[in-house]
Amino acid sequence: MDLHLSGKVFLITGGFKGIGKGITMQLAQEGATVVILDMDEKERPAFCKDIEKYTKNYATHIIDLRDTDKIAPIVDGAYKKYGHIDGIVNNAGVNDNKALETTSWREFEESVHGNLTHYYEMVHSACAYLKESHGAIVNITSKTAVTGQGKTSAYAAAKGGILGLTREWAAALVGDDVRVNAIVVSECWTPLYADWIKTFGSKEQQDARLKVITDKIPLEHRMTTPAEIGNTAAFLLSDRASHTTGQWVFVDGGYVHLDRALS
Repeated sequence: MDLHLSGKVFLITGGFKGIGKGITMQLAQEGATVVILDMDEKERPAFCKDIEKYTKNYATHIIDLRDTDKIAPIVDGAYKKYGHIDGIVNNAGVNDNKALETTSWREFEESVHGNLTHYYEMVHSACAYLKESHGAIVNITSKTAVTGQGKTSAYAAAKGGILGLTREWAAALVGDDVRVNAIVVSECWTPLYADWIKTFGSKEQQDARLKVITDKIPLEHRMTTPAEIGNTAAFLLSDRASHTTGQWVFVDGGYVHLDRALS
């Protein structure tokens, strides 16, 4: 299916690896121009090598998104360079395990800022451009927003805020034909996830822990891949999803909504 994304311009946060990279690579394969905002400069060479298999039409910006005032100049610069912005993918964030019992309110606010505020500023800065192009927004969020996890209050609050903003922006921008949707991720195999699994000890211990997790994923008992998130994001950004807005799309192998006792 042609998603009609050729020549479109999309800004993606946290696009050098993991879920963001999966989305970026799919958009590149569809012929889109991608503008990446990421803080991890050491990952940029590998990212550039991979994306150039598909396109030369991309740009990268090294930015710590917690420095929120630096976002608008990048958004404005992309518009000036390309003449249009057709979509925003808010993806960057980290589960920093700020637990209720041990996290001060200042630490809580700092974590929420790092995981939520840049979502707002990306769309705030691009709002006029998205109205002009009748563009689309995809927000990446987490199952923790709807299921809870324990020991991660700040991250869960930020991810819940993202769900709320998705519905709010869909309502605010519906008259401008700007669509806004969220993808809710559960267990997705990313470099950060792989690093976390390594903390469980030996290879045998890692495999045992991973099996505990995947056994609870109803569809095929496996992790979601970044490419699968990328496929859904590309569809939601395209005019093939032209009447879809305000939705929370769970790409999770049935993790959240199906009975995990099915097997």
